[in-house]
Amino acid sequence: MNAFRHLALLLAVVLLVSCSTEPPKVEEPPDGPSTTDIKAKDVTDAVPVAEPLARYGNHSPYEVFGKKYYVMKTSEGYHEKGIASWYGSKFHGRRTSSGEPYDMHLATAAHKTLPLPAYAEVTNLDNGKKVIVKINDRGPFKHGRLIDMSYGAALRLGMTGTGTARVDVRVIDVSEAKPAVTYTAANESRPADGAGTWLQAGAYGKREGAEQLAGRLQRASINPVSIHDAGDLFRVWLGPYGSTSEVESVISRAIELGFERPHRVRR
Repeated sequence: MNAFRHLALLLAVVLLVSCSTEPPKVEEPPDGPSTTDIKAKDVTDAVPVAEPLARYGNHSPYEVFGKKYYVMKTSEGYHEKGIASWYGSKFHGRRTSSGEPYDMHLATAAHKTLPLPAYAEVTNLDNGKKVIVKINDRGPFKHGRLIDMSYGAALRLGMTGTGTARVDVRVIDVSEAKPAVTYTAANESRPADGAGTWLQAGAYGKREGAEQLAGRLQRASINPVSIHDAGDLFRVWLGPYGSTSEVESVISRAIELGFERPHRVRR
């Protein structure tokens, strides 16, 4: 009898230890709105520019949840109506399908089959509100959804409360658009030769990183933006600005939209 009791006690201890050492379950954070006090008026339209196809996100076909999707050869003439949803804080800062970081405060969107990137005017058919977005991500993969708006774009469309909306999506032709930023070589006239205060928003060892940041800044209407090629370093500069208040306003807006704090360029 004593032996039986000892065995039962041993089993109970083993079970207790195994339960206590079981790793805790890591739950995915819920998706939701921005924690910053951003309003619809703070979200500017994306600026359509002629860009090459993204290095990532255009593989065709690709498969999600067992279903294959075929990327369109061109976005030219695309015009469709359907249901829009939105995505926010859960994905903020993560890499989009095109390789750009997802910034929930900018006017961007996700589409299952349009080539990346593409620019489109999206109209909420329930209230008439419009926004121009850069489509740089894949989704939504829920049945019956046409397009997934960033939180900022959803604010502009007045659909953050309802979660979904009936929309009209019309792709914008960017074949005549100008490049998004100006590139300055080391042996050319430097942006810093201009009068006023200059801010540096970032510096990269490769041009690609500088181009991505410059494009994001311009789409957020933080201008003027230029890239200074110093040979071994590509610096992203803002300005010049003629007053201290303008400089502080640009710095504050950049921080509010999730960019690193720009700092003054010493000359």
